[in-house]
Amino acid sequence: MALFLGLNAVVLTVITVFRSNLLTLIVQPRWLIVLMVALIVIALIWIAVIVRSYQLVRPPARKWFARGSAVVLTAVLCLAVLAPLAYGAHLAYVSRDLVTSLFNPGVPVGSTADPWEGTERVNLLLIGADSAPSRYGVRTDSITVASIDPHNGHTVLFGLPRNLQNVPMPPGPAREWFPFGFTGEGTHTPGLLNEVYQYAEDHPDMVPGVPNGKRGPTLLKSTVAGILGLTVDYYAMIDMKGFARIIDAMGGVTVTIKEQIIYGRHNEGLIATGTRRLSGEQALWYGRSRTYSDDYVRMGRQKCLINAMVRQADPLTVLRSFDELARAAKGAISTDLPQEFLPGLVDLAQRVKEAKIKSLQFVPPLINTGEPDYYLIKDKVAVALTDRGVRRSPGTAADPHDPVPLDAICR
Repeated sequence: MALFLGLNAVVLTVITVFRSNLLTLIVQPRWLIVLMVALIVIALIWIAVIVRSYQLVRPPARKWFARGSAVVLTAVLCLAVLAPLAYGAHLAYVSRDLVTSLFNPGVPVGSTADPWEGTERVNLLLIGADSAPSRYGVRTDSITVASIDPHNGHTVLFGLPRNLQNVPMPPGPAREWFPFGFTGEGTHTPGLLNEVYQYAEDHPDMVPGVPNGKRGPTLLKSTVAGILGLTVDYYAMIDMKGFARIIDAMGGVTVTIKEQIIYGRHNEGLIATGTRRLSGEQALWYGRSRTYSDDYVRMGRQKCLINAMVRQADPLTVLRSFDELARAAKGAISTDLPQEFLPGLVDLAQRVKEAKIKSLQFVPPLINTGEPDYYLIKDKVAVALTDRGVRRSPGTAADPHDPVPLDAICR
């Protein structure tokens, strides 16, 4: 009884008082090992207490029915104790496997307790990659930079069209190869932004000293940073098919469909207008379909999908389908965020969820993708990240190219 009451007191204290600390602990491999061992030890001790209690109070052997009932009750109690603690240990194991698989251990600069200390903004490159057996290489068809204020979580999403041309390359071998902007090579690479990733993978000299599989994101990060006039700190890339599996593991995602969407390679599906719960397959086509629309319309839908997932990924949903989410994430996501930054990232993610997310897309008529004005892009980014891009004097007309709240766009 003392053990039972003590455990309940500890659990209630952790959940209520130290909840934020708990979330940061469960993304640290060493603490997950401690949790696994602790749960197993508690389960064994508790089962020993139940068995010993049975030995002390069991009915005499001649009362076979009473003794049999006591044995059954003891077994049920042992199972009732073992099942949740074993499941908790299993979740800790899966969590550790996920963290160590997705995030490499690194030696970050600054405090690991608060990796964003002294940082004005954290800029994360979010990449949606599309690949298929019938096509060569990886196409980064969704390119977004999330610029986050680490103090309050306010976020601006900068969306770049996949078909930007003559993209200025970063200093170094890439600029020596393409001094007047990226033009590709031959008919297979007509020179669009979404080809930079695979071009770097195919040409090691473009990013010397970087291993295979890392050249693409390295060059794309520095290229996007040059376009926006920002420092891109880290990237996260998700495979589109894996993205569908993650949404299915969440039980779907709810979005508002403003215009019906025809999807499928042979236009065999239809998503009608209205607020609907989409499966992974439907959500994938919601974010990628261009039938009777274009790249720029689907860019807007992709931002709405991001917004919906941020708002709907509550802890209960994640816990309920954690095994499936972990399996889907391991096969679909790659990133260069170090493990040591995860506790700080958990805190940052919570602030983002509670704050405002705005979006600014560099699409026509603001930007001509065939002849982009890259100076204008940098200027718009700089304005968007200052008070001038957020607050205006009363009576002053809003600039139609200011960042727009995602909640307003996606209603």
